[in-house]
Amino acid sequence: MTAPFTLETVDTDGAIREAAEATLGDTRAGFLRKAGLTAGGALMATTALGALPALASAKTPKSDVAILNYALTLEYLESAFYKEAVDSGKLTGVAKAFAAVVAVDEAAHVKALKKALGSKAVKTPKFDFQGTTQDDQKFLETAYVLENTGVKAYLGQAGLIKTPGILLAAASIVTIEARHSGAVGQILGKSITPAGPFDGGASMKTILKAVKGTGFIVG
Repeated sequence: MTAPFTLETVDTDGAIREAAEATLGDTRAGFLRKAGLTAGGALMATTALGALPALASAKTPKSDVAILNYALTLEYLESAFYKEAVDSGKLTGVAKAFAAVVAVDEAAHVKALKKALGSKAVKTPKFDFQGTTQDDQKFLETAYVLENTGVKAYLGQAGLIKTPGILLAAASIVTIEARHSGAVGQILGKSITPAGPFDGGASMKTILKAVKGTGFIVG
């Protein structure tokens, strides 16, 4: 029997709660070029995040460390989702190509955030993606939801981040997540501006509730 996912599951020391109280018809190559999903995307994010290791220090506000852990938890989820999709060997065509590229980006996000947080990093939860990584359509629809959730999560925390370097790193991630969202949206024929010309963030509480609702985190 697996333990239910709660805020306490990933916030063992209360830091996240403290912060919250204080955010197709293209060929594979052609699609990736059009979507802007190339190795450069991961490189840009990694370069900006390269400044993070010195930030999660004693001088970094606890609220910023909490936000980094919140981001790390979401990145764990995305990274595990794409890795499982790639490893399953069940995806085909553009879904397979999309998974392979995005898996690299999400793994880079996890690596950088963990390095920044060091011993303060929350541990990766256990996941059950309920077969969504083994079917092209289910995978793409789920990826669309996860990427848009990630964008709203980062945007929702932007005004709460106190350390400029952390804000820059978060901005470098959210633009990549937005590109992922746009790319998978293009595959699915979604509107390029699903929420209109301006986007809005979501609070930590709202995002965690949505993540819990997926049932993907099981312990």
